[in-house]
Amino acid sequence: MNPLKKLFDQNEPRFTGTGKYKKFAPLFEATKTFFFFPSPKTLVMPFIRDHLDLKRYMSFVLIALLPVLIFGIYNTGFQSGLALGKEFGLVKSFLTGLSYVLPIIIVSYGVGFFWEILFAVIRKHKISEGFLVTGILFPLTLPATIPLWQVALGISFGVIIGKEVFGGTGRNILNPALTARAFIFFSYPISMSGNIWVANTVDGLSSATALAVTAINGESISHALSTAGFSLSNLFLGFVPGSIGETSALACLLGAFFLILTRIANFRIILGGITGLIITAILFYIIPEGQGTWAKAGPLYHLFAGGFLFGICFMATDPVSAPGTNAGRWTFGILIGFLTVTIRVVNPAFVEGTMLAILFMNVFAPLVDHLVIKYKNSKRIPNV
Repeated sequence: MNPLKKLFDQNEPRFTGTGKYKKFAPLFEATKTFFFFPSPKTLVMPFIRDHLDLKRYMSFVLIALLPVLIFGIYNTGFQSGLALGKEFGLVKSFLTGLSYVLPIIIVSYGVGFFWEILFAVIRKHKISEGFLVTGILFPLTLPATIPLWQVALGISFGVIIGKEVFGGTGRNILNPALTARAFIFFSYPISMSGNIWVANTVDGLSSATALAVTAINGESISHALSTAGFSLSNLFLGFVPGSIGETSALACLLGAFFLILTRIANFRIILGGITGLIITAILFYIIPEGQGTWAKAGPLYHLFAGGFLFGICFMATDPVSAPGTNAGRWTFGILIGFLTVTIRVVNPAFVEGTMLAILFMNVFAPLVDHLVIKYKNSKRIPNV
Protein backbone atom coordinates (compact mmCIF):
# COMPACT_ATOMS: atom_id res chain seq x y z
CA MET A 1 0.00 0.00 0.00
CA ASN A 2 1.14 3.53 -0.70
CA PRO A 3 2.73 4.81 2.56
CA LEU A 4 1.13 8.24 2.13
CA LYS A 5 -2.32 6.73 1.56
CA LYS A 6 -1.81 4.48 4.57
CA LEU A 7 -1.00 7.56 6.67
CA PHE A 8 -4.22 9.26 5.58
CA ASP A 9 -6.30 6.12 6.20
CA GLN A 10 -4.88 5.65 9.68
CA ASN A 11 -5.65 9.24 10.71
CA GLU A 12 -9.03 9.56 9.00
CA PRO A 13 -11.05 8.34 12.04
CA ARG A 14 -9.66 11.27 14.04
CA PHE A 15 -11.22 13.74 11.61
CA THR A 16 -14.57 12.02 10.99
CA GLY A 17 -17.57 10.96 13.06
CA THR A 18 -16.81 11.55 16.72
CA GLY A 19 -13.08 11.95 16.17
CA LYS A 20 -11.02 14.33 18.27
CA TYR A 21 -10.36 16.69 15.36
CA LYS A 22 -13.72 16.43 13.54
CA LYS A 23 -13.94 20.23 13.32
CA PHE A 24 -11.03 20.13 10.91
CA ALA A 25 -12.56 17.47 8.66
CA PRO A 26 -12.79 19.89 5.66
CA LEU A 27 -9.07 20.64 5.90
CA PHE A 28 -8.21 16.93 6.15
CA GLU A 29 -10.43 16.07 3.18
CA ALA A 30 -8.93 18.86 1.07
CA THR A 31 -5.38 17.71 1.85
CA LYS A 32 -6.18 14.07 1.08
CA THR A 33 -7.86 14.77 -2.24
CA PHE A 34 -4.91 16.97 -3.22
CA PHE A 35 -2.81 13.81 -3.42
CA PHE A 36 -5.44 11.23 -4.37
CA PHE A 37 -8.61 11.04 -6.45
CA PRO A 38 -11.70 11.21 -4.25
CA SER A 39 -13.41 7.85 -4.08
CA PRO A 40 -17.07 8.29 -3.09
CA LYS A 41 -19.18 5.20 -3.68
CA THR A 42 -22.61 5.45 -5.26
CA LEU A 43 -24.98 3.20 -3.33
CA VAL A 44 -28.04 3.35 -5.58
CA MET A 45 -28.62 3.43 -9.33
CA PRO A 46 -27.88 4.99 -11.71
CA PHE A 47 -24.12 4.41 -11.47
CA ILE A 48 -21.95 7.04 -13.16
CA ARG A 49 -18.20 6.83 -13.55
CA ASP A 50 -16.32 10.00 -14.46
CA HIS A 51 -12.64 10.82 -13.99
CA LEU A 52 -13.18 14.59 -14.06
CA ASP A 53 -14.03 15.77 -10.55
CA LEU A 54 -13.98 19.44 -9.52
CA LYS A 55 -10.31 19.38 -8.52
CA ARG A 56 -9.26 17.94 -11.87
CA TYR A 57 -11.55 20.42 -13.64
CA MET A 58 -9.79 23.31 -11.92
CA SER A 59 -6.40 21.75 -12.66
CA PHE A 60 -7.16 21.97 -16.39
CA VAL A 61 -7.86 25.69 -16.01
CA LEU A 62 -4.56 26.13 -14.18
CA ILE A 63 -2.75 24.38 -17.05
CA ALA A 64 -4.44 26.74 -19.52
CA LEU A 65 -3.24 29.71 -17.45
CA LEU A 66 0.41 28.62 -17.52
CA PRO A 67 1.30 30.45 -20.79
CA VAL A 68 -0.27 33.65 -19.42
CA LEU A 69 1.46 33.30 -16.05
CA ILE A 70 4.91 32.46 -17.43
CA PHE A 71 4.84 35.25 -19.98
CA GLY A 72 3.44 37.67 -17.38
CA ILE A 73 6.38 36.96 -15.09
CA TYR A 74 8.85 37.41 -17.94
CA ASN A 75 7.23 40.60 -19.22
CA THR A 76 7.22 42.12 -15.73
CA GLY A 77 11.00 41.69 -15.56
CA PHE A 78 11.44 42.77 -19.18
CA GLN A 79 9.50 46.01 -18.62
CA SER A 80 11.49 46.54 -15.43
CA GLY A 81 14.70 46.45 -17.43
CA LEU A 82 13.35 48.91 -19.98
CA ALA A 83 12.31 51.24 -17.14
CA LEU A 84 15.95 51.24 -16.01
CA GLY A 85 17.20 51.90 -19.53
CA LYS A 86 18.51 48.35 -19.85
CA GLU A 87 17.51 45.24 -21.73
CA PHE A 88 17.48 42.23 -19.43
CA GLY A 89 18.12 38.78 -20.88
CA LEU A 90 15.64 35.91 -20.65
CA VAL A 91 16.80 34.58 -17.27
CA LYS A 92 17.31 38.02 -15.73
CA SER A 93 13.86 39.17 -16.90
CA PHE A 94 12.17 36.03 -15.54
CA LEU A 95 13.89 36.15 -12.15
CA THR A 96 13.21 39.87 -11.76
CA GLY A 97 9.57 39.39 -12.70
CA LEU A 98 9.28 36.41 -10.35
CA SER A 99 10.46 38.57 -7.44
CA TYR A 100 7.43 40.81 -7.99
CA VAL A 101 4.78 38.32 -9.08
CA LEU A 102 5.44 35.44 -6.67
CA PRO A 103 4.70 37.42 -3.45
CA ILE A 104 1.39 38.59 -4.97
CA ILE A 105 0.40 34.99 -5.75
CA ILE A 106 1.46 33.77 -2.30
CA VAL A 107 -0.60 36.46 -0.55
CA SER A 108 -3.60 35.77 -2.79
CA TYR A 109 -3.56 32.03 -2.09
CA GLY A 110 -2.65 32.38 1.59
CA VAL A 111 -5.35 34.90 2.50
CA GLY A 112 -7.93 33.36 0.18
CA PHE A 113 -7.51 29.84 1.53
CA PHE A 114 -7.70 31.20 5.08
CA TRP A 115 -11.23 32.44 4.36
CA GLU A 116 -12.12 29.26 2.46
CA ILE A 117 -11.03 27.06 5.37
CA LEU A 118 -12.71 29.30 7.94
CA PHE A 119 -16.08 29.22 6.17
CA ALA A 120 -15.77 25.47 5.53
CA VAL A 121 -15.11 24.77 9.22
CA ILE A 122 -17.95 27.04 10.39
CA ARG A 123 -20.45 25.65 7.86
CA LYS A 124 -19.15 22.08 8.24
CA HIS A 125 -18.75 21.42 4.54
CA LYS A 126 -15.80 20.43 2.35
CA ILE A 127 -13.26 22.99 1.20
CA SER A 128 -14.02 23.90 -2.39
CA GLU A 129 -11.33 23.53 -5.03
CA GLY A 130 -12.78 26.48 -6.92
CA PHE A 131 -10.36 28.84 -5.22
CA LEU A 132 -7.43 27.12 -6.95
CA VAL A 133 -8.39 29.15 -10.03
CA THR A 134 -9.62 32.31 -8.31
CA GLY A 135 -6.38 32.52 -6.33
CA ILE A 136 -4.32 32.81 -9.52
CA LEU A 137 -6.78 34.74 -11.70
CA PHE A 138 -6.91 37.67 -9.29
CA PRO A 139 -3.11 38.30 -9.23
CA LEU A 140 -3.02 38.13 -13.03
CA THR A 141 -5.43 41.08 -13.21
CA LEU A 142 -3.17 43.28 -11.06
CA PRO A 143 -0.16 45.50 -11.83
CA ALA A 144 3.14 44.10 -10.60
CA THR A 145 3.79 46.81 -8.01
CA ILE A 146 0.46 46.77 -6.20
CA PRO A 147 0.97 46.80 -2.39
CA LEU A 148 0.58 43.34 -0.89
CA TRP A 149 -1.87 44.55 1.74
CA GLN A 150 -4.19 45.63 -1.09
CA VAL A 151 -3.88 42.14 -2.58
CA ALA A 152 -4.93 40.67 0.77
CA LEU A 153 -7.81 43.11 1.12
CA GLY A 154 -9.01 42.54 -2.44
CA ILE A 155 -9.02 38.74 -2.30
CA SER A 156 -10.78 38.88 1.08
CA PHE A 157 -13.54 40.99 -0.45
CA GLY A 158 -13.76 38.72 -3.50
CA VAL A 159 -14.07 35.53 -1.47
CA ILE A 160 -16.40 36.82 1.25
CA ILE A 161 -18.65 39.26 -0.63
CA GLY A 162 -18.30 37.79 -4.10
CA LYS A 163 -18.86 34.16 -3.14
CA GLU A 164 -19.36 33.12 0.48
CA VAL A 165 -22.29 35.44 1.22
CA PHE A 166 -24.15 33.69 -1.62
CA GLY A 167 -23.45 30.26 -0.12
CA GLY A 168 -20.02 29.39 -1.52
CA THR A 169 -18.76 27.81 -4.73
CA GLY A 170 -21.51 27.09 -7.24
CA ARG A 171 -23.89 29.69 -5.78
CA ASN A 172 -22.13 32.96 -6.58
CA ILE A 173 -23.65 35.23 -9.22
CA LEU A 174 -20.44 37.24 -9.80
CA ASN A 175 -16.97 36.06 -10.74
CA PRO A 176 -15.03 36.25 -7.41
CA ALA A 177 -11.71 37.26 -9.01
CA LEU A 178 -13.33 40.11 -10.95
CA THR A 179 -15.27 41.15 -7.84
CA ALA A 180 -11.96 41.42 -5.98
CA ARG A 181 -10.40 43.45 -8.80
CA ALA A 182 -13.38 45.78 -9.00
CA PHE A 183 -13.15 46.44 -5.26
CA ILE A 184 -9.46 47.34 -5.50
CA PHE A 185 -10.02 49.41 -8.65
CA PHE A 186 -12.69 51.63 -7.12
CA SER A 187 -11.21 51.73 -3.60
CA TYR A 188 -7.59 52.42 -4.61
CA PRO A 189 -7.70 53.83 -8.16
CA ILE A 190 -4.11 55.10 -8.05
CA SER A 191 -2.83 51.54 -7.74
CA MET A 192 -5.11 50.34 -10.55
CA SER A 193 -5.23 53.37 -12.84
CA GLY A 194 -4.73 53.48 -16.59
CA ASN A 195 -1.09 54.41 -15.94
CA ILE A 196 0.13 51.02 -14.74
CA TRP A 197 3.23 51.19 -12.55
CA VAL A 198 6.08 49.35 -14.24
CA ALA A 199 8.22 47.44 -11.74
CA ASN A 200 11.88 48.30 -11.52
CA THR A 201 14.62 47.85 -8.99
CA VAL A 202 14.88 51.52 -8.05
CA ASP A 203 11.42 53.02 -7.86
CA GLY A 204 8.04 53.02 -9.56
CA LEU A 205 7.97 54.46 -13.05
CA SER A 206 4.64 55.62 -14.42
CA SER A 207 4.09 54.18 -17.88
CA ALA A 208 0.83 54.42 -19.78
CA THR A 209 -0.85 51.27 -21.02
CA ALA A 210 -2.23 51.08 -24.54
CA LEU A 211 -5.77 52.00 -23.48
CA ALA A 212 -4.51 55.20 -21.83
CA VAL A 213 -3.07 56.52 -25.11
CA THR A 214 -5.04 59.25 -26.88
CA ALA A 215 -4.22 61.06 -30.10
CA ILE A 216 -3.39 64.78 -30.17
CA ASN A 217 -2.94 67.46 -32.82
CA GLY A 218 -5.27 65.72 -35.25
CA GLU A 219 -3.23 62.52 -35.60
CA SER A 220 -4.99 59.15 -35.76
CA ILE A 221 -5.24 56.94 -32.71
CA SER A 222 -3.46 54.10 -34.54
CA HIS A 223 -0.51 56.40 -35.30
CA ALA A 224 -0.42 57.57 -31.67
CA LEU A 225 -0.41 53.95 -30.46
CA SER A 226 2.40 52.94 -32.82
CA THR A 227 4.45 55.99 -31.81
CA ALA A 228 4.02 55.05 -28.14
CA GLY A 229 5.29 51.53 -28.84
CA PHE A 230 1.90 49.83 -28.97
CA SER A 231 2.00 48.34 -32.45
CA LEU A 232 -0.37 45.48 -33.23
CA SER A 233 2.53 43.00 -33.18
CA ASN A 234 3.68 44.17 -29.72
CA LEU A 235 0.14 44.01 -28.40
CA PHE A 236 -0.40 40.54 -29.86
CA LEU A 237 2.85 39.15 -28.45
CA GLY A 238 2.57 41.11 -25.19
CA PHE A 239 5.78 43.15 -24.91
CA VAL A 240 3.95 46.17 -23.46
CA PRO A 241 3.22 47.55 -19.97
CA GLY A 242 0.06 46.35 -18.27
CA SER A 243 -1.38 44.10 -15.63
CA ILE A 244 0.53 40.86 -15.11
CA GLY A 245 -1.65 38.53 -17.15
CA GLU A 246 -3.39 40.79 -19.65
CA THR A 247 -0.64 41.91 -22.01
CA SER A 248 -0.16 38.89 -24.31
CA ALA A 249 -3.07 38.17 -26.65
CA LEU A 250 -1.16 35.14 -27.96
CA ALA A 251 -0.82 33.57 -24.49
CA CYS A 252 -4.52 34.13 -23.81
CA LEU A 253 -5.51 32.51 -27.10
CA LEU A 254 -3.27 29.49 -26.42
CA GLY A 255 -4.99 29.01 -23.07
CA ALA A 256 -8.42 29.44 -24.64
CA PHE A 257 -7.62 26.83 -27.30
CA PHE A 258 -6.68 24.32 -24.58
CA LEU A 259 -9.86 25.01 -22.61
CA ILE A 260 -12.03 24.63 -25.71
CA LEU A 261 -10.19 21.46 -26.79
CA THR A 262 -10.74 19.85 -23.37
CA ARG A 263 -14.34 21.19 -23.26
CA ILE A 264 -13.69 23.01 -20.00
CA ALA A 265 -14.70 26.37 -21.50
CA ASN A 266 -17.66 26.86 -23.81
CA PHE A 267 -16.49 28.18 -27.17
CA ARG A 268 -19.79 30.04 -27.71
CA ILE A 269 -18.96 32.60 -25.02
CA ILE A 270 -15.45 33.24 -26.38
CA LEU A 271 -16.48 33.47 -30.04
CA GLY A 272 -19.56 35.47 -29.13
CA GLY A 273 -17.45 37.97 -27.18
CA ILE A 274 -14.94 38.37 -29.99
CA THR A 275 -17.76 38.74 -32.54
CA GLY A 276 -19.57 41.34 -30.45
CA LEU A 277 -16.38 43.34 -29.94
CA ILE A 278 -15.42 43.31 -33.63
CA ILE A 279 -18.87 44.32 -34.86
CA THR A 280 -19.18 47.12 -32.30
CA ALA A 281 -15.65 48.39 -33.03
CA ILE A 282 -16.44 48.51 -36.77
CA LEU A 283 -19.68 50.41 -36.14
CA PHE A 284 -17.87 53.04 -34.07
CA TYR A 285 -15.09 53.19 -36.67
CA ILE A 286 -17.44 54.13 -39.51
CA ILE A 287 -19.15 56.87 -37.50
CA PRO A 288 -17.69 60.25 -38.60
CA GLU A 289 -17.30 61.63 -35.06
CA GLY A 290 -14.60 60.61 -32.60
CA GLN A 291 -11.40 61.35 -34.55
CA GLY A 292 -8.32 60.66 -32.43
CA THR A 293 -10.19 58.60 -29.84
CA TRP A 294 -10.62 54.86 -29.32
CA ALA A 295 -13.73 55.06 -31.49
CA LYS A 296 -11.31 55.08 -34.44
CA ALA A 297 -8.93 52.43 -33.12
CA GLY A 298 -10.40 49.63 -35.21
CA PRO A 299 -11.35 46.09 -34.15
CA LEU A 300 -7.82 44.63 -33.90
CA TYR A 301 -6.60 47.26 -31.44
CA HIS A 302 -9.73 46.74 -29.34
CA LEU A 303 -9.18 42.99 -29.46
CA PHE A 304 -5.49 42.90 -28.55
CA ALA A 305 -5.21 45.91 -26.18
CA GLY A 306 -6.16 45.75 -22.53
CA GLY A 307 -7.63 42.74 -20.78
CA PHE A 308 -10.43 41.75 -23.15
CA LEU A 309 -8.99 38.43 -24.34
CA PHE A 310 -7.92 37.49 -20.81
CA GLY A 311 -11.38 38.30 -19.47
CA ILE A 312 -13.43 36.64 -22.21
CA CYS A 313 -11.27 33.48 -22.20
CA PHE A 314 -10.81 32.86 -18.48
CA MET A 315 -13.44 34.84 -16.57
CA ALA A 316 -16.51 35.13 -18.76
CA THR A 317 -16.38 31.35 -19.28
CA ASP A 318 -16.85 30.66 -15.57
CA PRO A 319 -19.67 28.04 -15.66
CA VAL A 320 -21.23 29.31 -12.43
CA SER A 321 -21.69 32.98 -13.32
CA ALA A 322 -22.36 32.47 -17.05
CA PRO A 323 -25.61 31.30 -18.70
CA GLY A 324 -26.29 27.58 -19.05
CA THR A 325 -28.15 27.57 -22.37
CA ASN A 326 -26.30 27.64 -25.70
CA ALA A 327 -28.31 30.58 -27.04
CA GLY A 328 -27.79 32.35 -23.75
CA ARG A 329 -24.02 31.85 -24.02
CA TRP A 330 -23.92 33.40 -27.48
CA THR A 331 -25.98 36.36 -26.23
CA PHE A 332 -23.84 36.66 -23.09
CA GLY A 333 -20.58 36.76 -25.07
CA ILE A 334 -21.84 39.16 -27.75
CA LEU A 335 -23.11 41.63 -25.15
CA ILE A 336 -19.79 41.51 -23.26
CA GLY A 337 -17.97 42.44 -26.48
CA PHE A 338 -20.49 45.19 -27.21
CA LEU A 339 -20.27 46.67 -23.71
CA THR A 340 -16.46 46.52 -23.63
CA VAL A 341 -16.07 48.69 -26.73
CA THR A 342 -18.94 50.99 -25.74
CA ILE A 343 -17.44 51.71 -22.32
CA ARG A 344 -14.00 52.32 -23.81
CA VAL A 345 -15.34 54.77 -26.37
CA VAL A 346 -18.09 56.57 -24.45
CA ASN A 347 -16.29 56.91 -21.12
CA PRO A 348 -12.63 57.94 -21.64
CA ALA A 349 -12.17 58.14 -17.86
CA PHE A 350 -12.64 54.37 -17.68
CA VAL A 351 -10.72 53.03 -20.63
CA GLU A 352 -10.80 49.33 -19.69
CA GLY A 353 -14.41 48.22 -20.02
CA THR A 354 -13.95 44.45 -19.88
CA MET A 355 -14.21 44.14 -16.11
CA LEU A 356 -17.48 46.06 -15.84
CA ALA A 357 -18.87 44.38 -18.96
CA ILE A 358 -18.38 40.87 -17.53
CA LEU A 359 -19.66 41.78 -14.06
CA PHE A 360 -22.69 43.50 -15.56
CA MET A 361 -23.51 40.46 -17.68
CA ASN A 362 -22.93 38.15 -14.68
CA VAL A 363 -25.83 39.89 -12.99
CA PHE A 364 -28.06 39.43 -16.04
CA ALA A 365 -26.99 35.86 -16.88
CA PRO A 366 -30.00 34.26 -15.10
CA LEU A 367 -32.33 36.64 -16.93
CA VAL A 368 -30.74 35.73 -20.27
CA ASP A 369 -31.31 32.03 -19.57
CA HIS A 370 -34.87 32.73 -18.43
CA LEU A 371 -35.72 34.59 -21.64
CA VAL A 372 -34.14 31.89 -23.82
CA ILE A 373 -36.11 29.12 -22.10
CA LYS A 374 -39.31 31.17 -22.19
CA TYR A 375 -38.88 31.77 -25.93
CA LYS A 376 -38.21 28.10 -26.63
CA ASN A 377 -41.25 27.04 -24.60
CA SER A 378 -43.40 29.49 -26.54
CA LYS A 379 -42.43 27.68 -29.76
CA ARG A 380 -43.45 24.26 -28.52
CA ILE A 381 -46.68 22.70 -29.75
CA PRO A 382 -49.13 22.87 -26.83
CA ASN A 383 -50.55 19.63 -25.50
CA VAL A 384 -54.06 18.92 -26.69
